[in-house]
Parts: sequence; C-alpha cells; structure tokens
Amino acid sequence: MAAIAAEVAATTAMKYSDGFSKLWPTVGTWVGYVISFVLLAQTLKTLSVGTAYAIWAGVGTAAIAAIGMVFLGEGLNAAKAAGIALIIVGVVVLHLGGGH
Repeated sequence: MAAIAAEVAATTAMKYSDGFSKLWPTVGTWVGYVISFVLLAQTLKTLSVGTAYAIWAGVGTAAIAAIGMVFLGEGLNAAKAAGIALIIVGVVVLHLGGGH
C-alpha cells in the first residue's frame, strides 16, 4: 500500500509540476517514484510480479482517477466509471487467481 501511495503522490505532484518546469513538484515526482519503485521491489519478495504490478498499477490508476475527479475538476461519465470498475475487478480476479 505504501508503494501505491508513493506512486499516487508522485503522479499528483507531476500534475502540478507544469511539465517539470516547477522545481518542488518536479522533485516530489522524482522522489515519489523512487520510493514507490523501491517499495514495489520489496513486495516482489512475497508476491508474483504479475500480481504485484497489477495491484500497484490498477489501484494507483483508480486512485489517480478519483483524485482527478474530486480535487482537479475532472468529470465522471459512464465510460470512465466502467473503466475504473473494470480495473478494480481485474485486480481482484488476478489476486484471487493465485497471485502469491
């Protein structure tokens, strides 16, 4: 979960970096991704790479979509809601399919 949180923080900082033209959001982006990858690498000691990456990427994607809608004024339509739901279902199914 910490790897996902770091990735979500890094992606959010990237939004505020204005194409990496603002120093502190750029630094936050780089630091967040380094922390995220280090923590993700640690999970690979106990989870299969496919499951770990799917959870990291899927939950991160859904979280960023939610942040965009709640805090950045991005809209929600049926297609976006269905996409987020499919990501979540896909991660759950992959995990239940024996991803340890």
